[in-house]
Amino acid sequence: MMSGRDQEPSHYYVGIDVGTGSVRAALVDQRGLLLAFAEQPIKKWEPQFNHHEQSSEDIWAACCLVTKEVVQGIDAHRIRGLGFDATCSLVVLDKEFHPLPVNHEGDSSRNVIMWLDHRAVSQVHRINETKHRVLQYVGGVMSVEMQAPKLLWLKENLREICWDKAGHFFDLPDFLSWKATGVTARSLCSLVCKWTYSAEKGWDDSFWKMIGLEDLIDDNYSKIGNLVLLPGASLGIGLTPEAARELGLPSGIAVAASLIDAHAGGLGVIGADVRGHGLTCERQPVTSRLAVICGTSSCHMGISKDPVFVPGVWGPYFSAMVPGFWLNEGGQSVTGKLIDHMVQGHPAFPELQAKATARCQSIYAYLNGHLDLIKKAQPVGFLTVDLHVWPDFHGNRSPLADLTLKGMVTGLTLSQDLDDLAILYLATVQAIAFGTRFIIETMEAAGHSLSTLFLCGGLSKNPLFVQMHADITGMPVVLSQEVESVLVGAAILGACASGDFTSVQEAMARMSKVGKVVFPEHADKKYYDKKYQVFLRMVEHQKEYSAIMNGS
Repeated sequence: MMSGRDQEPSHYYVGIDVGTGSVRAALVDQRGLLLAFAEQPIKKWEPQFNHHEQSSEDIWAACCLVTKEVVQGIDAHRIRGLGFDATCSLVVLDKEFHPLPVNHEGDSSRNVIMWLDHRAVSQVHRINETKHRVLQYVGGVMSVEMQAPKLLWLKENLREICWDKAGHFFDLPDFLSWKATGVTARSLCSLVCKWTYSAEKGWDDSFWKMIGLEDLIDDNYSKIGNLVLLPGASLGIGLTPEAARELGLPSGIAVAASLIDAHAGGLGVIGADVRGHGLTCERQPVTSRLAVICGTSSCHMGISKDPVFVPGVWGPYFSAMVPGFWLNEGGQSVTGKLIDHMVQGHPAFPELQAKATARCQSIYAYLNGHLDLIKKAQPVGFLTVDLHVWPDFHGNRSPLADLTLKGMVTGLTLSQDLDDLAILYLATVQAIAFGTRFIIETMEAAGHSLSTLFLCGGLSKNPLFVQMHADITGMPVVLSQEVESVLVGAAILGACASGDFTSVQEAMARMSKVGKVVFPEHADKKYYDKKYQVFLRMVEHQKEYSAIMNGS
């Protein structure tokens, strides 16, 4: 029997999630149920290839808009906490906290270098050539998506209009918590995962000196953070009166130290109570679970009691997602973005759009239905027996950590019809799932023991994407009761900051719930094992081609 507290939750929390293309907010109760949701697009600029920029002021304005929407008509006294998550983009402000330009045009409204920006390729190569000891905690090789190469790029390219005037460099999630509270404390999550900070040792002076950014050491690292809090810790005296007015929330409510968006998704799913679903992980520790947060890109979050060093996989990061556990983070630089790219670039795309619109369906729901029509008697996955994709159109994040890799497709014909588009879409989805299998096998070879996938993010709403991940990895896939698991994760932070739960682990267990479990079709295993052999062979071929072209 449920208690009165369970039947009528007395407390609410607001989660705000800043993704690549939009800001979303949700009102969440103590049981982890979403009561209201709102979304607002945000501006993006691409002044040149591989340069991606945003505006922190535009992002904050969108946060205010969606938050006001989700708390409309709610008794404000029942809102206890606020949590933010965001992409790991770099926000640059001057000493008075005003935006500074991150572009040659000198446009200070564009003061955010986005996570997917690849402008700092030469800088990251030079950083990796140092082989500094901090690199062993990012899988051995730093990614161009992290902050040190971006900071070095700014110093080398925009010294006068940006670097010399800068007073504060924030990871976007920490910028949002500062904007809400006026507290410049950083979350351990962002500093450990993207800035080379160590939970045990702090900053390493020798690293910043070695890469030419010794000026960041000044004033006890005040520009990049010297007060560091665990995710979910309460910030200062809470929401400032000014921020409260802008957000439409009560002044003084608890505001939590933030998380990167993928980590919020991991927090929102990985601790779910799985009893009664026939899963082996019910009898296993939480370390047997891999959270896969799949949207524009994908992140693969696995935790362990002791540090596990996985070549090409970021981490181990202590307490960066779940306090007390080490985190390893694999990832794929493009997933949702790759599927869109493949589908929208096909000659049959206008026909697909027209037919999907006529049926009031999304293009992917239509494609999934079309695949079912053309598969005949065989399983749908078998349609790609002659078509294979290597998915690294934006370089490989894990486990090869090679941003020079390119995409590959083999098995193309002269066909340009809707059947051809549907099968290419299927092969792309499969390639992303094979990439997940590659990451899992690398993590297990290093010491992880994984049995169950917990999927969230936009692509987890696509049944084909989910089934392919189950079939290709051979693991059951758990989907949350609340599809917007990233927002649940952000709300969990607010719940922890409010003091309503004694720990992040308790909040995870109470607020994460299983919605559906998708089991693999084991009868198809042999087919996918063969396709996986082709998948691995493709990247070897790509390296051979490169060696031939670069040879004397």
